[in-house]
Amino acid sequence: MWPWLLPAWGFHGIWSAPNSLGCCFSAVTMATRGHSSCSSMSNHTKERVTMAKVTLENFYSNLITQHEEREMRQHKLERVMDEEGLPDEEKRLRRSQHARKETEFLRLKRTRLGLEDFESLKVIGRGAFGEVRLVQKKDTGHVYAMKILRKADMLEKEQVGHIRAERDILVQADTLWVVKMFYSFQDKMNLYLLMEFLPGGDMMTLLMKKDTLSEEETQFYVAETVLAIDSIHQMGFIHRDIKPDNVLLDSKGHVKLSDFGLCTGLKKAHRTEFYRNLNHSVSNDFTSQYMNSKRKAETWKRNRRQLAFSTVGTPDYIAPEVFMQTGYNKLCDWWSLGVIMYEMLIGYPPFCSETPQETYKKVMNWKETLVFPPEVPISERAKDLILRFCCEGDHRIGASGVEEIKRNPFFEGVDYDHIRERPAAIPIEIKSIDDTSNFDEFPESDILSPTATAGEADYKNKDWVFINYTYKRFEGLTARGAIPSYMKGSKR
Repeated sequence: MWPWLLPAWGFHGIWSAPNSLGCCFSAVTMATRGHSSCSSMSNHTKERVTMAKVTLENFYSNLITQHEEREMRQHKLERVMDEEGLPDEEKRLRRSQHARKETEFLRLKRTRLGLEDFESLKVIGRGAFGEVRLVQKKDTGHVYAMKILRKADMLEKEQVGHIRAERDILVQADTLWVVKMFYSFQDKMNLYLLMEFLPGGDMMTLLMKKDTLSEEETQFYVAETVLAIDSIHQMGFIHRDIKPDNVLLDSKGHVKLSDFGLCTGLKKAHRTEFYRNLNHSVSNDFTSQYMNSKRKAETWKRNRRQLAFSTVGTPDYIAPEVFMQTGYNKLCDWWSLGVIMYEMLIGYPPFCSETPQETYKKVMNWKETLVFPPEVPISERAKDLILRFCCEGDHRIGASGVEEIKRNPFFEGVDYDHIRERPAAIPIEIKSIDDTSNFDEFPESDILSPTATAGEADYKNKDWVFINYTYKRFEGLTARGAIPSYMKGSKR
């Protein structure tokens, strides 16, 4: 322990008793070692002990991480310069520029980021726990998608583990297949994630605009999503919530994954039960399974938006082994992709019903309910791949690795190495960097209003659970760009 490295605000902000320093170190030691006297602690003391432990762990973890990231950036620079075969003088200039960026990064990291640094342009998404806005950073003119989550809702609905998982994986992810997060910060009321704005919208919107996709279009989107899911698996995470809402499209129409709130890995801070009571709900009969495909597609599209914005969500894409909670692995994500592929070709997912409870029952009885309507013909190799995705986990395609999926006959002719460099199956029309034409219209809300403080006292003492939420990405802080001319004169 190096006391001089402790944050100056730490102990004053957490403990108020005069002898708190020694007491809390003792309490932390007892708590972490399972000391028998912990059972005699009051709940207030236990919470303060946990706050101390989390604060200390995060502080030292951040010191180590910052050092490792700086070293990694330096090694990457040297490797790139060697690969380019630069002369010594050019290398010296590059190193000097990089050193200035690192210095600027350290300076900017110490600045506090807040809502006042951004101008809200438009609401582009809304969910059960908050919303997404298109915003512009005032000093650089850069445009971002700001995800806003209400702390009170996170605590009330036990979503802290989920939002922590999402923030952590977005920090770790550095791949073309995952939406990039540049900043995260918080205030008394909300959590904020500043991510790259992908003007192509999401796969749910695309599927609702079209009745079905062709097999060639489906091949493209499923192939890209295979690579995106595999990139998450290689990082040691399971997404668990692969659905069209979370498959975003960039300005050229290529796929990126988002919304990692249910993503799970090895960190205990990410574990929270979800879809808790579905298997205890009383289910209705499968009334919708007797509809023809056209009526079923119309019913699905009519209810889809409401399900996307509700706290219940839709269990249509969740693998049965996840519901059973008897153990699952990364193969559950391939099941979800099979359901999406079915929806692309047929027009609705295979287990859609009038209620989430009915859908849950259908998923659990998938051997009887996974059928292909004869009035919507698709190829045998498309059917085969869907059935290879949606089957028992032990026999599911991908069990021996992603190459097994990529070699499937349905993907014949796909050039995985260059797929992002080729034109997308469906071109995206973008008029400007802040074009929101591929998003739904949403009315304004009061989520950013400072007067929305009802119930604040009920959860302000729990605010420590969001400690270490703030993040600033190196590329985001060292990049500069002029405000585009067409945006300077416009106010929305």
